[in-house]
Amino acid sequence: MTTGGVCAVLLLWFCSVDPYRTPNNDRKDLDQDTRSHHRDARQRDVKECRRCCDPKEEASHHQNQPQYQIVPQINITLLKGEKGDAGDRGTYGKSGRVGRMGPLGPSGVKGSKGSVGLPGEPCKSFFAAFSVVRKKSLQSNNYYQTLVFDTELVNLYGHFNMFTGRFYCYVPGIYYFSLNVHTWNQRETYLHVMHNEREVVILYAQPSDRSIMQSQSLMLQLEMDDEVWVRLFKGERDNAIFSDEFDAYITFNGHLIKPKTEM
Repeated sequence: MTTGGVCAVLLLWFCSVDPYRTPNNDRKDLDQDTRSHHRDARQRDVKECRRCCDPKEEASHHQNQPQYQIVPQINITLLKGEKGDAGDRGTYGKSGRVGRMGPLGPSGVKGSKGSVGLPGEPCKSFFAAFSVVRKKSLQSNNYYQTLVFDTELVNLYGHFNMFTGRFYCYVPGIYYFSLNVHTWNQRETYLHVMHNEREVVILYAQPSDRSIMQSQSLMLQLEMDDEVWVRLFKGERDNAIFSDEFDAYITFNGHLIKPKTEM
């Protein structure tokens, strides 16, 4: 094969040539493309063509268009007047229901230590006590007699008056009292422990051939300036109490148990 033959083969290989296509085929393709173009043009004209008197088309055309409305613009600042006076305050409304108590809040921070206060008054202790003795006998007469004592054993703060034979209360509270006497042979013993002018208890012994020791005790709640004393009954009864200068037969004692300020 010659060089000219090889070149002709290579040229046919690289070129996209349809060996079976004829000039009649090219003409048929051109006619088909022309008919498709005219058919598309007629369809487009049919879609765009419409009658002006068709109301449905017109209504649908207007409905598709947005509706616009002219709104006048007014400058509000030109119509605004001056600020008026404040009106009267209305009445209070009814109180609402009490709500539920909320949860306990967290503990606060511990405060700082306070300053030292002023010193208080010293502690006051209240006492009252007495113990007195009579060393002389006493017989009844036509009137009541106050049993007066002549010997002082204990008389704290002088609350027992030796001249009147009475204990005066200066510390209100509860007191204990006791009375001891010696009876006289063949004579009756009849005495009263008095609270102010009221008979509280009696000390009594019947006449006997023998003399004996007789006692009585009690507790009283006293107020300020109350009096406690012993009284011998008057002479319609032949009564007496015995004593001498050598021994202490007749004693009267009393002391504070609890002050009123501690009750």
